[in-house]
Amino acid sequence: MFFSQSIPSGAKGGAIAIGNFDGVHRGHRQLLAQLRALANQVGGAAVVVTFDPPPLRILRPEIALKPLTTHDAKCNLLISAGADFVVTLKSSNDLLQLSADEFFEQVIVGALEAKGIVEGANFRFGKNRQGDIEYLQKRCTEHGLRSEIAVAALDSGEWISSTRIRKEIESGRIQSANQLLLQPYKLEGKVVTGAQRGRTLGFPTANLDAIPVLVPSQGVYAARVTRVDGLQNGTVKSVEQKLVALHIGPNPTFGEDAKKVEAHILDFHGDLYGETIELELLSEIRGVQKFPSKEALLAQLKQDIQRTREIGSMDLSFSSHSQGQESR
Repeated sequence: MFFSQSIPSGAKGGAIAIGNFDGVHRGHRQLLAQLRALANQVGGAAVVVTFDPPPLRILRPEIALKPLTTHDAKCNLLISAGADFVVTLKSSNDLLQLSADEFFEQVIVGALEAKGIVEGANFRFGKNRQGDIEYLQKRCTEHGLRSEIAVAALDSGEWISSTRIRKEIESGRIQSANQLLLQPYKLEGKVVTGAQRGRTLGFPTANLDAIPVLVPSQGVYAARVTRVDGLQNGTVKSVEQKLVALHIGPNPTFGEDAKKVEAHILDFHGDLYGETIELELLSEIRGVQKFPSKEALLAQLKQDIQRTREIGSMDLSFSSHSQGQESR
């Protein structure tokens, strides 16, 4: 009753890893490689167990932050990163009131019939986070489960975590965040009607609203359209993979202070109102500025577009060793 859907028979009797896995970053991928090796040893599937929504949204909604990925995107990334199955636990009060012992008995041993488990050294579970890694290992020994502590993934001597990546994004350091994610950070939102000032300037923008993930700090970024929902008559093909000059923040040149997310899609003319589009962010370009005149703003917009084209033509590969060595 704790799961969002029935557990596939193939997901039982394997090796599991439990966590939020927000962003599915390089550290998570290293853990998944360790999980895969353990699954081979126990002769079962590599199973990731995650939560929807994250437990903090139920326990402390006033401090819960927007995630780095939507739940569906996270599940897809986990499968592409090597998990055989992703099993989702519904974050209900019933689930979150389970003691560590009840969680172990009912979820890990009972429902999943796990034969092995991989978790980080700071793993906590059960009501009030009463179960730690030592308690987990003790219970695994009692039940004959193989247990391993995940090897920490490091970048430039610092632990890779969702919290660290969040700080990079909040500071507008998109290239740095992308290297830790091993993929471009993505935003999605519904296109809504804006002030349409960009259209009068010759730089029409798609204004994005209802963005479910963390929005980067104010600034201008180079991006690319990766998905458009619902469009017909070939419009999707004409806009997907187009480069985008993305402006996040107010428009101080015109006396505006509301933070907006405006996407100028290069070489595209069409109506996207009401559609949901997804962008992958490639790099930061500059901060938000107030310009002395409309002409100065237009000159800067042209430079932003040129810089976006230059970034779009670059090989922004994501090497796991590009910013430091992982621990092994």
